[in-house]
Amino acid sequence: MKALLKIYLSIIVTIVSFYSLTPTIVNADANEKTQKIDQFIQEQKAISKIPGISLVIVEKGKTVYEKGFGYADVQSKTPVTSNTLFELGSTSKAFTGLAILKLETEGYLKRSDDVRKFIPWLELQYNGEPQAITINQLLYHTSGIATNTISRIPKSNEENALELTVKKLLDQPLNRRPGSSFEYATVNYDVLGLVIEKVSKQPFDMYIKQQILEPINMKDSFVGLHQVKSNEMASGYKIGLMREQEYTPPIYRGNIPAGYIISNTNDIANWLKLQLGNSQINSIENKIIQDSHIPDQSVKPFDKDTYYASGWGVIGKEDKKYIFHAGENPTFSSYFIMQPDEQIGVAVLSNMNSSYPTAIGQGVMDLWEGKTVNTIHADNYQNLDKTLSLICVIVIGFGMFLSVLLLQSLKKVIKKQRIIVALNMKSALLLVFHSLSVAIIIAMIIMFPKVLPGGSNWEFIKVWGPTSITVLFYGVIVSTVIYYLVGLVKIFTKKEKN
Repeated sequence: MKALLKIYLSIIVTIVSFYSLTPTIVNADANEKTQKIDQFIQEQKAISKIPGISLVIVEKGKTVYEKGFGYADVQSKTPVTSNTLFELGSTSKAFTGLAILKLETEGYLKRSDDVRKFIPWLELQYNGEPQAITINQLLYHTSGIATNTISRIPKSNEENALELTVKKLLDQPLNRRPGSSFEYATVNYDVLGLVIEKVSKQPFDMYIKQQILEPINMKDSFVGLHQVKSNEMASGYKIGLMREQEYTPPIYRGNIPAGYIISNTNDIANWLKLQLGNSQINSIENKIIQDSHIPDQSVKPFDKDTYYASGWGVIGKEDKKYIFHAGENPTFSSYFIMQPDEQIGVAVLSNMNSSYPTAIGQGVMDLWEGKTVNTIHADNYQNLDKTLSLICVIVIGFGMFLSVLLLQSLKKVIKKQRIIVALNMKSALLLVFHSLSVAIIIAMIIMFPKVLPGGSNWEFIKVWGPTSITVLFYGVIVSTVIYYLVGLVKIFTKKEKN
């Protein structure tokens, strides 16, 4: 009997020991991942110059990691927290896409409908012929609307800004036949936003707030800056002269459906859980969510094995499917990525326009899945800024040299060391040549955006590009004017003979 009792006690001790040790092993593994993620983000933040980053990871319906790095406001040293609000950029598109699918299940529209059923005046042409564009083609970026239409979105905070944005399409032909191929154009989702307004008979921002955000407990999120009533909003920054520069861009209220949902990682955790099908809230049917992840494979992939769904990119990678999207606004950027089989979701929010949040989000997903991570990333904005900053130094240095030359010349005129002379044939020709050369330089500067691929304008470039672009623009203009003045002094004066 005693021998049996000893055996039972031994078995119980073994079981208790096993169950007490197992969580320690799991926690140790999670802690190791967390430490690697912390280090990875700190390194990437330092390289990218991003002032503030907020990160959340969800797994199987639980928030397993949530942390802020750096500052929501650099000047006041306000730290980023899980409550800090960021503009989402194009990760906003999934909210608009979900709203369209929800309205379809409620019988208000069909994705096969011609958009003119809801916006009769939206007659768009390809090769001079009117085209039928479906809701699906707008969702999948196969409408033929050109990528560069983003540069024509009007600055506006008016209630009719969304309609003003869509009307900008009327005088621009389609870039390709609808349904023929993929071309990412952010304005596609602004058109969808206007469809939502027409169908729901209420403003887009109110519909999304009441029908999408609040029902899934995203109560601290907003639809456009005009809705924000919180002191948790992060300040926005751009790269410029190789450091962060605070910048307040124009308001583009007509672009809200495509890029201006405002949220924090607390709320985004709920959004990711909903997308992964393990939310505790059942206000939106899981089938609608799943349908929003189904990509359009009727056209060629826009990247290797990557197709577009309703506000999401979908890629098959190493026998796994990943659902993702990046977002960039003039002073904010974000990245969401999900692995539905393992029910893992990662979201990165930041207060600078950069592609680093994409690299960070992908790296964090790799680390959480136990993979090695690529720490080398090149950001186009940062690389452009480095080049422009160097050119700025050269241009400003040349401008300062010309300024000294001009002041010396004027000083000599005042001291009568140079005297004013009448124009002769030679000096007149020199004046014409000098004026023409300066006019050509200024014309080239003004027209430069038009010759870029796809065409653009200086307003768009100054809003979206590094602040070093603005410094260089005015530096070249001022240096050119000073150069012209130096030439005038030389032409209209000559050295006084002793």
